[in-house]
Amino acid sequence: MLLLKNALSQKKEGVTLVFDEVDAGIGGAAAEAVGKKLRELARRHQVICITHLPQIACFADQHLKARKRPVRGRTVTEIHPLQSADRLEELARMLGGETITEKARAYAAELLRSARGGKT
Repeated sequence: MLLLKNALSQKKEGVTLVFDEVDAGIGGAAAEAVGKKLRELARRHQVICITHLPQIACFADQHLKARKRPVRGRTVTEIHPLQSADRLEELARMLGGETITEKARAYAAELLRSARGGKT
């Protein structure tokens, strides 16, 4: 799907591309390659990407966190923009689960640095 949307988007500027669960069945180096391709697409278009992999999320210019919770028998979804400190914490949570360690934070910071070409 990513290749298809990339090929189709070459013809038009200003298109919004939505990728849901773009991380299904991939990890590691493949996830990093997908993150880089999404960043490249985002230079020409608006890209909305739902992912659970920090190796993809670290390439985003902006992060939004979705949270689902029950309210009076219904599921309510809330979306919150993350600022830089919250963004680091969310990437660390994605890496380490409920208990966020300093190692997870350090790795999250390294992912963000690497995604920006070594810049902090």
